[in-house]
Amino acid sequence: MEAFKLMKELRVNYEQEVYYLPKETGLSLIESTSQDERRISAKCRDAKVEDLWSLTSFFGYTTQTFVLAVNLLDRFLAMMRIQQKHLSCISLSCLHMAAKVTEEECNLTPTDELIRIGQCRFTVSDLSRMEKIISDKLNFKSKAVTALTFLHLYHQITLSHSTERKESLSLEKLEAQLKACLCRIAFSKAKPSVLALSLLRLEIKAVHSEDMLEIAYHIQRHLKIADAELLQWGQHVSQCLLDYASPECSKPNHKKLQWIVSRRTAQTLHRNYCNVPELPTIPECCWNESESEDSCEDTMSSGEELLSRSLGSYAEGHFFHVHFCHQKHSQNLSA
Repeated sequence: MEAFKLMKELRVNYEQEVYYLPKETGLSLIESTSQDERRISAKCRDAKVEDLWSLTSFFGYTTQTFVLAVNLLDRFLAMMRIQQKHLSCISLSCLHMAAKVTEEECNLTPTDELIRIGQCRFTVSDLSRMEKIISDKLNFKSKAVTALTFLHLYHQITLSHSTERKESLSLEKLEAQLKACLCRIAFSKAKPSVLALSLLRLEIKAVHSEDMLEIAYHIQRHLKIADAELLQWGQHVSQCLLDYASPECSKPNHKKLQWIVSRRTAQTLHRNYCNVPELPTIPECCWNESESEDSCEDTMSSGEELLSRSLGSYAEGHFFHVHFCHQKHSQNLSA
């Protein structure tokens, strides 16, 4: 019964995937654009997707968030003629839109922090306006059928029918391979169902499972995917993963996501973390007739002023996260 439901869901997504594909003419135009032009080139797009991958890892977002963000980005870029100066705002807007759909509300990064850590030069209102533009142009509601959609379904179907050990086919590895492929615009031209099946077949061959390979073949026949099409994209995927595994390949650089402070601010941080005074203790006794409520407020306000003065320059502008300061403070105390 479970297998029947999975195959039915697979068919429904296969019929809907065409509505979430980027326009191939727009993607071809991006590929033909040279790097010295003001328009978006393929290299420029790929670099921005790698940045999205880094940000996704930095914020602890899921693969689903990353894949949906790339899908929104490619569909929008293939539809509109965009200048390079607007790409950062567009890509970060796509990431924020995707996160609001796929992540728990408590895990969402505040918009101002997203902009600051993404090292972008625009405002929260700019991001909000861009999100509205993208949402209107793409008629975006709450979901999209992506290669990850099929990858999860293929993985579930394969394990439900296979007699071999389930841990032999790692979904985490398949997701990582998919993310590597999405960093190249060429794979945005592939149908999500075909790209996902190409990844699955390649991994099954790597684990030498004839049983699982037979299941993948039945999936191909069920969706009526042509052998030539699957072979073509299978070769592209294989070459991409070989290139990505080589040491010469440029991979997403997580070192970009570092706090940058001046030497003077760094010295202030090091000197003052252990010197933050505590607020005066509030007496637990009852009100004394000789003391007024105003005098108590004066005591508390003077304590707050003392605290704010002692923080110095590293408290300005809310540049550091609250939990970051708290963590550093705890480390120094334990030392």
